[in-house]
Amino acid sequence: MKIQSAALMALLLIVSSTVPIGAAAATTQQGEAYVGTHVEFETASDAIVDYTVNGETMLQSVQVQSQSTAESRGDVRAGVGLSAVTELTGAALSLDSQTEVSATITAESGATMHAHDNSKGILVVRSGGESQYVTVNVSSSSQAENEGEKRVIVTTEDGTKGAFIVVGDGEVTVNEQGDVSANVGSDGTLVFRSYPEGRDDNDQQEEQLISEGKAAAEVYVMESSEEGRELAADVVQYSEDTTVEVTQKTEGTVTMTAERSQEQGKIIITSVSEQAISSVENLQVTVDGEAAAEASSYSELESAINNGDSSKFLVRQQSSAQASADVLVAVNHFSTREITMSEDGSGSDGSDGTEADGTDGSDGDGDQTTTDGQGPGFGPVVTLIALVAVAALALARRR
Repeated sequence: MKIQSAALMALLLIVSSTVPIGAAAATTQQGEAYVGTHVEFETASDAIVDYTVNGETMLQSVQVQSQSTAESRGDVRAGVGLSAVTELTGAALSLDSQTEVSATITAESGATMHAHDNSKGILVVRSGGESQYVTVNVSSSSQAENEGEKRVIVTTEDGTKGAFIVVGDGEVTVNEQGDVSANVGSDGTLVFRSYPEGRDDNDQQEEQLISEGKAAAEVYVMESSEEGRELAADVVQYSEDTTVEVTQKTEGTVTMTAERSQEQGKIIITSVSEQAISSVENLQVTVDGEAAAEASSYSELESAINNGDSSKFLVRQQSSAQASADVLVAVNHFSTREITMSEDGSGSDGSDGTEADGTDGSDGDGDQTTTDGQGPGFGPVVTLIALVAVAALALARRR
């Protein structure tokens, strides 16, 4: 009888040991972790820590607090310059949701932070309608430099660069301790992009478009990390009144629906993997079924969104190491527009292989939550629980 009890106890221990760490951490809302294909980080009670992109730790910690709370607590003295803001009592954080391509962290101050598991490891901090301070500690071996009021460039010890960009109301600067501080207005956003393969003039042009509010969103169509799903889509939203959903992503064709509450045109930056678009030499782009002209410069893109007669696109071939290309589409006007990119134009009507369920796309910040009810890693747990029940029943009958 003791042997049977010991066996039953062993099975129970096996079951308890198979519960995912993330599931246990979710009950405490502290010490949670996100591990994606490109991005990894943890959340302490009041900070994102060890924000890593493609194996390189880019940010040691990120804290956020509402300006009203920070000033009332004395963390920030009224009237001092932003560079003097070096330490905050960060707002409590909670890792609210995770998908295959993103994670959403909410702060008690009202801010939200969206981490995007794409090749640039983009982190977006939204103010949530109330002005916020953000402080970022970079490692002691990293260097931070100002590029105007809207950008700070961080360079790690091995030369990897990252850019902080303010969109809308706010500013970002290198503070007195050599780290990064930002104030983000009630309608502002702070964006971080990293460049594992190097930062070039084209990257700076994209940063400028984002900072000036001309680029409304950034879309990544890339190889999926989940078995049985060939392509994944991640949407990074920079303009709150613009949403983009990837509705089709088959080999050779990518289709998106972009919706905007204002008529003014915007640019949508897309990064397509070689698996999605193997060659851009004969790339065709249509907007609502009409062919967009290929632009030869960024200024042509900007002209297209400023009362242009037609939409245009610009192709940026990435390095061979990334095996991807950036396609910037300047949509000349809105409300709802369908954008299709295809190698030969065959998928321009969006009817070939269209994925109607939308589960592989995402909302404006790529933070669509999973709906399977179990989450990864729970299949073996359910199986073991069933085995325990069978074993217990067998023991009872033998008695």
